[in-house]
This record gives sequence, structure tokens and C-alpha cells, in this order.
Amino acid sequence: MNTNSYESPFCTRYASKEMQYIFSADKKFTTWRRLWVALARAEMKLGLPVTEAQVAQLEANIENIDYECAAEREKLVRHDVMAHVYTYGQCCPDAAGIIHLGATSCYVGDNTDVIIMRDALSLVRKKLVTVISQLAEFADQYKDMPALAYTHLQPAQLTTVGKRATLWINELLMDLDEIEYRFGTLALLGSKGTTGTQASFKELFHGDSDKIKQLEKMIADEMGFDKVVPVSGQTYSRKADYQILSSLSNIAQSAMKFANDLRILQNFKEMEEPFEKNQIGSSAMPYKRNPMRSERITALARYLMIDTLNPAFTAGTQWFERTLDDSANKRISVAEGFLAADAILGIMINVTSGLVVYPKIVRRRVMAELPFMASENIMMDAVEKGGNRQELHEKIRTYAMQAGKRVKEEGLDNNLIELIAADPAFNLTHEDIEKTLVPENYTGRSSEQVSEFLSQCVKPVLDKYSEFTHEQASINV
Repeated sequence: MNTNSYESPFCTRYASKEMQYIFSADKKFTTWRRLWVALARAEMKLGLPVTEAQVAQLEANIENIDYECAAEREKLVRHDVMAHVYTYGQCCPDAAGIIHLGATSCYVGDNTDVIIMRDALSLVRKKLVTVISQLAEFADQYKDMPALAYTHLQPAQLTTVGKRATLWINELLMDLDEIEYRFGTLALLGSKGTTGTQASFKELFHGDSDKIKQLEKMIADEMGFDKVVPVSGQTYSRKADYQILSSLSNIAQSAMKFANDLRILQNFKEMEEPFEKNQIGSSAMPYKRNPMRSERITALARYLMIDTLNPAFTAGTQWFERTLDDSANKRISVAEGFLAADAILGIMINVTSGLVVYPKIVRRRVMAELPFMASENIMMDAVEKGGNRQELHEKIRTYAMQAGKRVKEEGLDNNLIELIAADPAFNLTHEDIEKTLVPENYTGRSSEQVSEFLSQCVKPVLDKYSEFTHEQASINV
């Protein structure tokens, strides 16, 4: 641990080593070199004066990066790309003269950024599928368990514990669709030249446009892409960064919804996130079991949603073919957006792998409210025994107000059933009324909806990504 200079909490506390590597110097600069190899190989195959030996020397030294040499050179020339061209040439003397031939800095910079975002999206997708898978198991397990449903955070009718989980899953599936769309539309910048006109390559290939287009396709193929952007200035449109971070913001929104619901349920003592044997909930109150993981999800989600503003403003302030006010912001906002998404999903994997339900508390809270919710059924039973619906409706309304006052003002149990049973107008015994107080009869199609949703919407996704459904995640603190 470095104690005398700032270290990002994403690296020390939150993000996974896998995501940290994707945004590491090694990943960035080896990808620069892979792009230089792809450029040289394509130029060689298309007849430019580049030899197989030069390409082979470049390829052999992709990971042989002298960072001290690059740093010293950048201090001298004040240009990171040219510093790394020089450093690469030092270990590839035979190929030094053809490195970066015809290209501008954004050839390596922008193409690398796209490759890194693709790889980061892949890791996000894998973790997102894992969360969906674990929540699906939870939903199936608890699809029949009646629970209070809320509107305005006030008890409304009944749902089931599993049905509520499908609401979380459904939003995550929407997020996965968005990630998939970004995968499908992600394109390399290609080899567009200084202002996007490919003028340097037109010079190199003596005006042969077919070869210039072949060059781009060969580079894209080697880097694992099926397309390049059709037109550009010097850079790919910075709207792409906004669109990708927006897809991460979608995940943050869903995660925050899940975490907030769980925090409230933990307050109700109906459900809890995992609580480890030696975990301390409070330094002052030993009995506390704080939902710290869910709180952390909420905090990181807030950061990620706000971070999306960075590429939005960057995209809007690019002048003509390019301006450099994107660079410093971009290298922070995009990287930290992905690190935040990774951290959020890692915590969600941890939480959803061990969600705790307290069935007796869930049942007790249901039964405390069920007499209110069953009042219509009770009234209809009384009507069948000869009662007047309008009169009974008014009586139930009055008794419900009395029972509610008793609960809220006196702290006593709900006595609505006793009040109704004592009124001869209903012609119902306490036992008659108790028969209507079966929570399972008030959950509608919840259980069926869970089964249908899991089989029709979730299973096809999990089948498609079956290799991702067992991702494990640990949290550092």
C-alpha cells in the first residue's frame, strides 16, 4: 500500500483486478504495439516497403516495453505517442523506420480506447449475467411466498418475495440488452489520418483507394472487429463514449433500485444482505447489522450516473475535426465509469449469492395488514349471507379507521376482524373470517408470473451465456 501519495479507492477498495488490468498501462501500450504490428502487416501485404522480418521483430517485442525510456522521451518531446514510437524502435532497430507509417496519434490512441471499452464491456456483461442468474434462482425459490407489496411505500396488496425479485431482474435484462446493442455497434476508428481524410495513405498507396479500404479492413480483422467508423475527423465521435457510459449508467440505476429496496427490507427485518460472522455493524452499537454492501452500491451508482455527464459535455465541445480538451477528461471519466460499474456488479454478485429471507417476519407483517386487504372478500361473504353491500361497505370503512387508529396511536394489534365478527350485520363468526385470511389467496398471478418470466425471458439469456453464470466475486472491505 502506498501511504505517501493518493491512490484511487477504485483500485484499493472497489474494482476487480480484472477490470483494473483492462485500464492498466500494460494493456494500453501493448495494444498500441499490436495496432502498430497490424498496420505494418497490412501495409506489407498491400505492397508497401515493409518486410516480413520487420513485422516479425515488431511482433516479438510487443510486451518488451521500457517504460523509463518512454517517460524520459516524453519529457523531451512532450508527445506520448512519439515517445512510444521511439521506445518501440529502440528494441526493434530493423523496423524503427516503418513504425506508425502513415498514421496519426489517434490511430493507436483511439483504436486502443475502443478495444479497451470492448474488453471492459465484455467483463461487465459477464458479471451482469451472473447477477441475473443468482436473482433468478432466488425468484424461483421464493415465487410462492406471500409478502406485502407497496405503493408510495405504504402497504397496498400482496405480492410474493419471488415476484418482487423479478422486477429487479427485468431491469437488469433491459441493461443487458443495451450492453448487447453497444457491442453490436462498436466500431474501430480504423486508419483515417490526421483529419479523417486518409490523405497520408492516399500518398503512400499512390491514390489507390481500394488498397486504402483494404488496409482498414485488414487492421479491423486482426483486432477482432467487423467494422470501422464510416467517417470521422481525427477521432471517432466522442458520442460513442457517452453512449457506452450511458449503458453503464443504466446498470447503476437498476443496482441502486435493488440496493434501496433491500435496505428498506432490511429495516423491516424481512430480508438481509449477507452478514459475515466477524462483521462489525457499528463501532458504538454492537447489535447493529447495517446493510453496508447495499449502501456502497447506492454510493457508487450515484457516482457512475453523474460521471455520464463528462462524455456528454466532451462530445458537445469537440470543434470541427478535433480538439484536445477531450483527452484529460476522457482518460479519467471512461476508466472510472467502468471501474465503478465493475465494483457495483461485484458487490451485487456477493449480495445476491447470499440473500437472507426471514419467513416468519414476512408472514407476521403480511398478517398484520391482511385484514384490511381482505375486507372486500369479507364483505362479499357477508352479502352472500343476506347483508346489504352499501351498509356493510360503510361499516367496514368505519371499523378499518378504528383499527388503524388503534395500531398507530395506541401501538396495539390490528383488531379489525374482532370488530367485524362482533357486528351481527355481517352474520360472520371469527372462524368464518379467519378462513378468508389466507395470504396465498391474495397474491394474484404472482407465482405464475415468476415461472413464466423465468422460462420465457430469463432462461434464454442464461442458456446463451451459460459460461458466465458462475462468476464469483469477493469484496475487499
